[in-house]
Amino acid sequence: MDGEIFGRVVYLGILVVAVGSYLLVEFRGRMGQMARGLMSWGLIIVGLMAGYGLWQDMGQSFVPRQMVEASGEVVLPRARDGHYYLSLDIDGTPVDFMVDTGASGVVLTQEDARKLGIDPEGLVYLGSAQTANGTVRTARVTLENVRLGGYEDDTLPAYVNDGEMGGSLLGMDYLGLFRIEIAGEQMILRR
Repeated sequence: MDGEIFGRVVYLGILVVAVGSYLLVEFRGRMGQMARGLMSWGLIIVGLMAGYGLWQDMGQSFVPRQMVEASGEVVLPRARDGHYYLSLDIDGTPVDFMVDTGASGVVLTQEDARKLGIDPEGLVYLGSAQTANGTVRTARVTLENVRLGGYEDDTLPAYVNDGEMGGSLLGMDYLGLFRIEIAGEQMILRR
């Protein structure tokens, strides 16, 4: 057990002793009432924990996802944060992107690059890009077998970012292959 865990256990022990001592003094002679109160609060806490766990599991099903219409067009609902997100199938691996019409290229996070079998440490970062966080180094890669709904492309140029990113960005190098329509709370992509 390392020092941090030991400190947490000691703190929790002191907290349990303090609360337990208070309850024993407060409910002296009324142990049945104290047990009922503790049981009620225990069930409330367990219920809240179960609700939180279910929300974490089900939360993704409430997030709007892309839909492929019978006509082949891809419909992206606007997310709560105002952005559009989509998932590309790249050589059989799904990768989530934020649609960024202001970005010229497709930019992968280092995590998504690893998911696709690209070793970010082995890349040569010759390029640079201006971001909201300043200038970052980039390495050019080629993605193969890119699929979005019924649309498939053999190759797609992309960049792996050497800096921190919240998620991969899908820029105009890919989006330019589509006609883009924004209507209401939806972005529609069609070829």
